Amino acid sequence: MAAKADYESMQSNAYELFILVLTFFSLVIMVALLLPGLSGSTAQLLEIYDNAICVLFLLDFGLRLARASSKRGYFIHGRGWLDLLGSIPSFSFFRYTALLRLARLSRVARISRLLRGKSKRELVKDVLDNRGRYAVFVTLLAAMVVLAVSAVLVLQLESKSADANIKTGGQALWWAVVTITTVGYGDYFPVTPGGRLTATVVMFCGVGIIGSLASILASVLVPAPKLPDPSPDNQATLTKIQQSLTEIDRQLAALQRGGTDGPSGEA
Repeated sequence: MAAKADYESMQSNAYELFILVLTFFSLVIMVALLLPGLSGSTAQLLEIYDNAICVLFLLDFGLRLARASSKRGYFIHGRGWLDLLGSIPSFSFFRYTALLRLARLSRVARISRLLRGKSKRELVKDVLDNRGRYAVFVTLLAAMVVLAVSAVLVLQLESKSADANIKTGGQALWWAVVTITTVGYGDYFPVTPGGRLTATVVMFCGVGIIGSLASILASVLVPAPKLPDPSPDNQATLTKIQQSLTEIDRQLAALQRGGTDGPSGEA
């Protein structure tokens, strides 16, 4: 059990949540590829996203394997072989490798079990202590989801118009990238009402995503200022001030009791 726990806790909670959401997103793409009536261009675009996620999963598998205390233990007892099977790119042979995608459910089970083993207080404390790390993963996930969903929507909506200039998956992906980055070259643009509405949403999302990335980069390049350590002279001054305040409090208390020795007392 201890070895199994070691395999399940090699990464931070923020990273595990990132992989969990990415796994769910990849399963959604898998289901979308099985839907009937999907155009060839949209299926090609979804396969591009699926292969890109496979590359990320392969990197995740390599990272877990490198950090595991026992490589053989992670691969066999930690079900690393399922992680590897679920990370194999299809390269346009999705119909023959669809069953391999089901191996990604192993990631979902492992990460869900890991998160269930922690209390809500621990998770909240981890989020507060690692806000920057969570912000990076949330921003990356938001960018990936917006790129994928917007490109697929625009491609589907524009394919119904004879005047559309976005006709392939590559064109839709390029349009999504230049739109979310607020560059907007204008070489590809939607002409249908639905496509333009999608573009409007992507523009607003792009402003927030680019702003978040800029703030994260600024926080990395410009570290927070550190408070200087108090010098011995400052410590001595603070001690004198505290002693003076204590003496003043003592004298005020004596005056309130009427225990003063002054000229008025002698009279």
